[in-house]
Amino acid sequence: MNELQIQYKKILADYIENQTERNLYIGQNFIRQLIQKKITPEEVIGMHKHAIEEISPDLPPASAHGYDFLIEIMVHFGLTLKERQSLLERQEELRIEMNVAANIQNLMLKTTVPNTNQIDIGMVSIPIRKMNGDYVHFLMDDDTYVGVAVTDVVGKGVPAALCMSMVKYGLDTLEYAENNPAYVLEVLNRIIEKSVDDSMFVSMFYGRFDIVNDLFTYGSAGHEPALYYSSVEDTFYDLESKGLLLGVMPEVKYPQFEVQLQNNDFIIMMTDGVTEFRKDETINSREIIGNLARSLCHLSAQQMCEAIYEELQKLQKFGLEDDFTVVIFKK
Repeated sequence: MNELQIQYKKILADYIENQTERNLYIGQNFIRQLIQKKITPEEVIGMHKHAIEEISPDLPPASAHGYDFLIEIMVHFGLTLKERQSLLERQEELRIEMNVAANIQNLMLKTTVPNTNQIDIGMVSIPIRKMNGDYVHFLMDDDTYVGVAVTDVVGKGVPAALCMSMVKYGLDTLEYAENNPAYVLEVLNRIIEKSVDDSMFVSMFYGRFDIVNDLFTYGSAGHEPALYYSSVEDTFYDLESKGLLLGVMPEVKYPQFEVQLQNNDFIIMMTDGVTEFRKDETINSREIIGNLARSLCHLSAQQMCEAIYEELQKLQKFGLEDDFTVVIFKK
């Protein structure tokens, strides 16, 4: 440290005498050496104070006190800077981990929209953050049944994603689309109640379409009711099916209902992110969605889903505050 002190005094004295760009350049290079030797900012100020006192011994005492004050301030500055850098590094680590988790989630929860001539199916699912708290899962038995689960986890981030993987595991164990919605919900409820934290709950709308008989059977576990459009009556109906959220109690019975689909009928299944603007009590969001869907009924189910998303984005000034998922079954 004594050698560094001597070097600094020489560089400073040369600058005071000449004040050239070359003197500044030498000083900048010397600072790089100090950084490599891990000399702290307050130590640099102490070195400067000592050099000034030797170069100009007649400086008033106030100058020395001023340097002492600056040294104390820089000690706190250095500690705060290190803390901030540590937080930034941790933030970057979390960002990388979140990206990896989101990619894994996309791979694990990937589902294929069934392609069948008997029913036209569309889906849009847009997460508000990296991790999606909504999940759609399709099951299909060839030319017999198509099953769909529209799910929303109460919670966000990695815990919600882990809970969602448990939902997928439960749906995969069921395997067949012919299972009754009531049975599907009961099985999933038992799995989730045993496997996830008490603070995590799941809402789900489960529907099964009978391809042969054009019959849609459905049940719900505390989920946003689906909308059924009857083309003959040109009317929308709420597909209510009151059932407890998944994971609240171990033994719960879920009711199920059915609706007969005619040509050009369709069913809109969604999460509450689709109806988020209903927090404005003057707006009936489900009526708005219904009217919007009616105006789009000449489109395919997928085009309807995409158009609904775009129009609701505009309506909310592109400020959606929750995951957005809509699924349409169109006869």
